[in-house]
Amino acid sequence: MPKEYTRDQLWKLYEKLPREIKEAVFSEETADDIWNVCEKNGVEQVSDVAKYAGYVLMGVLPPDEFQTALEKEVELGKEMAQRVAREINRFIFYPLKPALEEIYKTEGIPPRSPITEPGTKPEGTEEAPPVEKPEAPSGEDVYRESIE
Repeated sequence: MPKEYTRDQLWKLYEKLPREIKEAVFSEETADDIWNVCEKNGVEQVSDVAKYAGYVLMGVLPPDEFQTALEKEVELGKEMAQRVAREINRFIFYPLKPALEEIYKTEGIPPRSPITEPGTKPEGTEEAPPVEKPEAPSGEDVYRESIE
């Protein structure tokens, strides 16, 4: 879960954001969307939901961890958190998808793979057994009807 940030830390993060996300962070439309989703689902902790949605927009909480944050930090039930996260994703995060992908992209660091000696295979990788192909029939196919 994201740690708590000071106002100065969040402001520095905000200054580095793409223009579309800067607009969405303080947009009345974003606030209305969060309010409407919470009201529709009977969630009273609107400010907490807005805080974690803001963390996603600011780049400190990955969008795929938003539902978990709602479950653990806002203490919503799993189904309720799933519904709220799905709707906020649909109304707020999805329209900003290209900008959010830019914030959360990795810097081209390849995933770590185990180091193995030359000529050996890493553990857990087995070579697939060779696939046996059926032999082609020899001669004429006696079951095929002639075309007239």
